[in-house]
Amino acid sequence: MAFALAGSRIFDGETFLESMAVVVEGRQIEALLPEQELPSSLQVKGLDGGLLAPGFIDVQVNGGGGALLNHAPNVDVVRVIADSHRCFGTTGMLPTVITDRAEVIASAIAAVSEARKQGFASVLGVHIEGPFIDAARKGAHDAALIRDMTELDVTMLSEVNCGSVMLTIAPNKVPAQMIRKLVEAGIHISLGHAEATIAEARAALDAGASSFTHLFNAMSQLTGREPGMVGAALSHERSFIGIIADGFHVDDVSLTLALASTPHSRFVLVTDAMPPAAGGPDSFVLQGRKVTRAGGRLLLADGTLAGSNLTMDAALRHAVNMLRVPLAHALQMASRNPARFLHRADLGTIKPGALASLVHLDDTLHVQQTWVEGK
Repeated sequence: MAFALAGSRIFDGETFLESMAVVVEGRQIEALLPEQELPSSLQVKGLDGGLLAPGFIDVQVNGGGGALLNHAPNVDVVRVIADSHRCFGTTGMLPTVITDRAEVIASAIAAVSEARKQGFASVLGVHIEGPFIDAARKGAHDAALIRDMTELDVTMLSEVNCGSVMLTIAPNKVPAQMIRKLVEAGIHISLGHAEATIAEARAALDAGASSFTHLFNAMSQLTGREPGMVGAALSHERSFIGIIADGFHVDDVSLTLALASTPHSRFVLVTDAMPPAAGGPDSFVLQGRKVTRAGGRLLLADGTLAGSNLTMDAALRHAVNMLRVPLAHALQMASRNPARFLHRADLGTIKPGALASLVHLDDTLHVQQTWVEGK
């Protein structure tokens, strides 16, 4: 049954619209109409101010609401993660499994595939972060589980069928010909967790890699004589750049400078969320190691950051209020840009034919309601 959403300002993915309404029919947006032109027979849901925008898309979410995909890679955990983050505006996500045993990663892929078969519309695919990374920039990943990619891995990954597949690899550890094969199979290759040179990163980009995983974190830094992974990310014109905008993973000055150096259309807000995010507990166990929330950070015993306590609405507010990103640009970083990265033209926009995955925010950018494919 069709209905209309009216009574708030609308951001359609490009511009702000006033006194307009969004007509939803089934899973899709049927029309945008002036509020005064809505048919009297149409059910109208009043939003009472605020802002209606494309729903947020998080391409890096390890857990939330107390659940962790690595710990229990099953469909129930995928459901908890998706439901908990939806309360904070995430209407599309890639549940993320980090470096682990082959059977854990396979189970995580199977869980995401089953969730999609069961109709979890917000689960767009899977992000496999490792194990083909560089131990020199492992972050919170278990060094004992990091390994080289084999041709069998390429074959297995190329056959994964669960929507969008994102794979984070180290460009100095995975040969360009393997990257090329994976890209040809439809996998979105992201570069991260590497002590790589700019030449190694550019070779991977030339082979088809299309993004960078959490800029500045767990990657070689920009220096005067070797620009490293950071320099490769900021100087490339076509790839996307994930950023964790929480004030802890990267200093705000560094992110502000990065945002000033290349178009905002390349940046993607991500959470890298762990179980404490979206209503979870203050501590959890990551592959036998306790992680504790302290002062907003999630820390291993040695002080290493282990993911984040972030939600997408909080990342949006941080971008606007602390990084001084214009609201339109920040909204695009939370929705349109990740949709473009995943080649999902039906998401990240409010236009006829697009999926009705939407978020209603109040004037302080806190989430009031969400719709996922019209529901």
